[in-house]
Amino acid sequence: MGICKGDVTLRAKEALDNATEILVRTADAESFGSLAGYEVRTLDEIYESSRNFDSLNRNLASAVLEAAKKSDVCYCVDGAVCEDEACKIILKKHRDCEVLESVSKASHAYNTSRLTGSEVTCVSAYSVENLKSCRAAAVYDIDCEYIAGMVKEKLSYVFGEETDCCFLRGESVKKIKIYEIDRQKHYDGACAVCVQEGDFLKKERYDFADLEQMIKLLRAPDGCPWDRAQTSESIKGNMIEEAYELVDAIERGDADGMEEETGDVLLQAAFHSVMSEEKGEYTGGDALTRLVKKLIFRHSHIFGGDKAASATDALSVWDKNKRVEKGQTTYSDTVLAVPKNMPACMRAQKVGKRSAKCGMDFLSPVSASEKLSEEVGELLDACIGGDKEAIFDEAGDVLLSAVNVCRLAGVDCELALHAAVEKFTKRFVEFEKLAQEKGEKIEELDPSRWDYYWALAKDAVKRNQDR
Repeated sequence: MGICKGDVTLRAKEALDNATEILVRTADAESFGSLAGYEVRTLDEIYESSRNFDSLNRNLASAVLEAAKKSDVCYCVDGAVCEDEACKIILKKHRDCEVLESVSKASHAYNTSRLTGSEVTCVSAYSVENLKSCRAAAVYDIDCEYIAGMVKEKLSYVFGEETDCCFLRGESVKKIKIYEIDRQKHYDGACAVCVQEGDFLKKERYDFADLEQMIKLLRAPDGCPWDRAQTSESIKGNMIEEAYELVDAIERGDADGMEEETGDVLLQAAFHSVMSEEKGEYTGGDALTRLVKKLIFRHSHIFGGDKAASATDALSVWDKNKRVEKGQTTYSDTVLAVPKNMPACMRAQKVGKRSAKCGMDFLSPVSASEKLSEEVGELLDACIGGDKEAIFDEAGDVLLSAVNVCRLAGVDCELALHAAVEKFTKRFVEFEKLAQEKGEKIEELDPSRWDYYWALAKDAVKRNQDR
């Protein structure tokens, strides 16, 4: 049964009067005073012998169940039975137990703090890590500084550390900031925190649902004319642009830029989900649900019966599950699934990898290089012949052969080409600067001077990189 300070119902009193033995979780609670006049055995000693919160609850449940084998037991906990983890263990094993509820800690905290929101998530501080995004939260059982720190971190993530909240201890209420939760003078089982989000436009923290809500506001009849006019087709290029900007920030090692560009990528995803929801196709929740289910299915070496001892093994499991998921029964199915609008170099490498899985591949980068030399010769013949169609065809073969050499050598072709272009760009800028310093115009240089300044530029770029 649950008990509160000065509050024992008639039915609870009857149960106490008729019990052969009364057990109480702890005497270190204000509600313990409600049992004055009864002979009570406390289980405080179990707190001292338990290593953590989980073992504490298991030990408490075991003690109560053992006592119940010998006599009729009335087990009393602070607040509501449904909030007590040991009670949940007992009820799971013995569904015939009678439950006598009291005012819950969460309800007491909610009413005492005078929260005005109707959507409140209630959770024990010991389970606060499970708290998800919500309009308002009541967190109870903040009985020590360590637990208070956990609550602070989680509520800061959900609501923002500068958001106002109410810190309660019994009947006393103090308004503080979330970052002050672990700075109070005293903690016990009667301590709780209540917080609710502010006005939408003034919130300190936002989540994906808020992002979708913002887009819906912008696309409303009284919203932004530009946002209202967009379709998935009209903004499809933005996703590619934002993805490139994120990759650029990653390559620069710019954490602040990565944060901003990651948000821009999420904006594009949310924009498409909102527009699809408007057409009754799918929602952002549908997309996220599908994603998580896909991750569970493809990681069967974690969540299923497959085994993977290395990253290579894990990738093999992923590929196997992906083929099953997409109904790909042939190697051709996997090759055809490579998006046609990928950058050509990236697509060539991915097609090469997938087609190689059937065993049709060069033996080594060396053998692939021999094929490259053959294709270069054919391109040279086409150029000499002046046949533009043949030149186009042979040029593609040369590029594809070069990709195969890089792939077999373990080189990411897209990154390698990007690095080569970047290197050329730096050398060209240095080349022009050196010529201008000597009063020469690069468009007027003869081949020997071109070679001279280019050699100087290569050395200068290398020295800058070595610094």
